[in-house]
Amino acid sequence: MSQYEKIYKCTMVGLLSLFIGGMFSVNILTPNKTFSYAENRKLEQFPEFSFRNLTEKKFTSNYEKYISDQFAFRDFWISVKSDMERTIGKKENNGVYIGKDGFLLQKFSKPEEQDVKSKIEAINNFHLANPNVKKHVMLVPTAISILENKLPNYVSRGDELTYINKVKKSLDKDINFINIYPVLSSKKDEYIYYKTDHHWTTKGAYYAYQELSKNMKFTSTKNESFNIKKITNSFYGSLYSKAGFRNIDPDSIELYQSKKDKYKVEYIDENKTSTSLYEMNNIKKKDKYTVFLNGNHPLMKITTDNKNEKKLLIVKDSYANSFLPFLLSHFSEIHVVDLRYYNESLNMLMQKNKINDMLLLYNTNTFFEDSSINALSE
Repeated sequence: MSQYEKIYKCTMVGLLSLFIGGMFSVNILTPNKTFSYAENRKLEQFPEFSFRNLTEKKFTSNYEKYISDQFAFRDFWISVKSDMERTIGKKENNGVYIGKDGFLLQKFSKPEEQDVKSKIEAINNFHLANPNVKKHVMLVPTAISILENKLPNYVSRGDELTYINKVKKSLDKDINFINIYPVLSSKKDEYIYYKTDHHWTTKGAYYAYQELSKNMKFTSTKNESFNIKKITNSFYGSLYSKAGFRNIDPDSIELYQSKKDKYKVEYIDENKTSTSLYEMNNIKKKDKYTVFLNGNHPLMKITTDNKNEKKLLIVKDSYANSFLPFLLSHFSEIHVVDLRYYNESLNMLMQKNKINDMLLLYNTNTFFEDSSINALSE
């Protein structure tokens, strides 16, 4: 080995040792973080030591998670990893595709046939148990089905539309299935889905509301009747947190606030009342989408100044949170149930409140993944 090679080798070993030692020191001196805003999750803390945890290998496993979560400059290294993966052409991470123009699109997972059958039976049985209530079902296609032009090359949208059609064909003929794929597809060049989040935007929800109005035979409120206000340009949503891809432009959030509607919102389980469907302080949080309704709740009751005595029950996931404000002009009462958290009888709720109409509104992914929908028939 030449003198030059020896000097080079010693220099590299020295630099590597200095880097490792420096990172070790920084990790020791850096206080533990409790929450990652980029990933929207709690970070692992130092595990409790016990001989039982040690022998069962729980301590070692949890300690590895702790080191990974608390590693110094963790977000920086994740960003570097993300850039390298994108450079070498990686298209997917944790079930999320990175598409064209910085769009993140959630992969559709094919559901088990028995699960699909059980959900359809639950809806049909609920319909038979409540024959005097008009039922409407809206399964919202996710961005992967609408924004095909944003998908990476050689990636297909999957079977989402196939399963939406399967539900449509299997529902009782007296249940009104509202197909919003055509209208959303026709607006795909507009900002109707967030880039970094799995939800539709408020504009996307507005187009679906217009389609609902045709099916439910009421006149939709025009754009001019709303104060449309952009409240943030720095929204990084659920897919950004899930995928780990970084250096992507954030989303903006718009509110469509009625110029004339007056209403009262009751959060039943929280024993709380409000005069707004929006929690504006949540714009300061990581999950800014919770500006709508302050997130999800078991049961809400919205009473409007409309005197038409029309009462609507919405059984929903979080896609409905930005959709609800459009309905205020058309009903005197709106009862909102999230079956993931609601444990009471829907039949009793409908009978007690003399509800006329029911809307089941889910995005397709949640509909096929959420087993709580089977509770409809209980």
